[in-house]
Amino acid sequence: MGMVRRAFALPLLGGLFCTLLAAPAADAAPGVRLLGERIVPNGLSYRGTTVGGLSSIDHDPRTGGYAMICDDRSEKQPARFYTARFPVTERGIGPVEFTGTEPLRRPDGKTYPALKDNDPGLPQNEQTIDPEELRVDPWTGNYVWSQEGERTADTRIDPSLRLADRSGNHLRDLPIPDNERMRPDRGPRQNLGIEGIGYAGFGSLILTSVEAPELQDGPEANTEHGALTRLTLQSRTGPVLAQFAYPEEKVFAAPEPSSGFTTTGISSVLAVDPADPTRFLVMERSFVTGVGNKIRIFAIDTAGATNVWHEPSLGAARHLVPVRKHLLADLSDLPLSTVDNVEGMTWGPKLPGGERSLILVSDNNFSDTQVTQFIALAVR
Repeated sequence: MGMVRRAFALPLLGGLFCTLLAAPAADAAPGVRLLGERIVPNGLSYRGTTVGGLSSIDHDPRTGGYAMICDDRSEKQPARFYTARFPVTERGIGPVEFTGTEPLRRPDGKTYPALKDNDPGLPQNEQTIDPEELRVDPWTGNYVWSQEGERTADTRIDPSLRLADRSGNHLRDLPIPDNERMRPDRGPRQNLGIEGIGYAGFGSLILTSVEAPELQDGPEANTEHGALTRLTLQSRTGPVLAQFAYPEEKVFAAPEPSSGFTTTGISSVLAVDPADPTRFLVMERSFVTGVGNKIRIFAIDTAGATNVWHEPSLGAARHLVPVRKHLLADLSDLPLSTVDNVEGMTWGPKLPGGERSLILVSDNNFSDTQVTQFIALAVR
């Protein structure tokens, strides 16, 4: 995306390792510092698949490794997820070794079709998908994953939350609020549907985020104003409990040229503490043509926020109290080699002195001008 990126190759030792980019620690905000980063070579082949499009990451306590969804819509290979391992210490982040990959499967056991091969006559949970985030269920070790659906002139596929076993086999779909379904004049915009997922309340609750305002909730953010989008809290078994309005930041810069593309939205959510159902981290991912990416992580608190589950329009609502938020980290403040399309985050191991590691991953969109980047931060 017009940004200079540098990487130095390391040999593959005992697995598929990435390249190292060493960087000194620096504060992004009080209490946040960079431990290090790793870049996975573009086009890396692993078990017959092309590694890339990593849109999420989650720590798996059963293996000590990490699980990551790939947002390939079955264009290169069937829609899938990866597992990997890498050490994280106070000295930085070690080599990334991929340890497994499995396709995500439909209820009939088949893999999901590419968009061009989609059959609109099939049930929606057998049609094409746009994978975005995957979390490890803390109770069972299975996976919950999100996909954004599809909105075009002749196709509407609802976003979804789906449960899969550790081999990618479909277990069941979780319900989503009716206001997050694709309707002609309501519901998520194209490519801005359900994206973030986070477990809370010791795994009894699930928080999800719509990436940007739904059609009924007002215009998208621009350089003049922010926007309101929805966070949904539901039981792990499905029933929706509440929705909250999240205030997105305005677009951080004007595009170059002025007719260029801009976007901003929530790409990931993560509970601050597994016991607390009110405090989360929210990652806002922005891109501006000719300028680049801005990735900010906010700490939010839903306590005291208005329950907007039955609010027809966030933009027209009166006396609405959104969630409280404050900036935890802006990746532009860190000495990274580049700030790319970072989309996923998870807690890593605890560090000496009471700090905790926060692990991020970027989605390279399978582009030669972008990178698959693993970042480790230390958070007090």
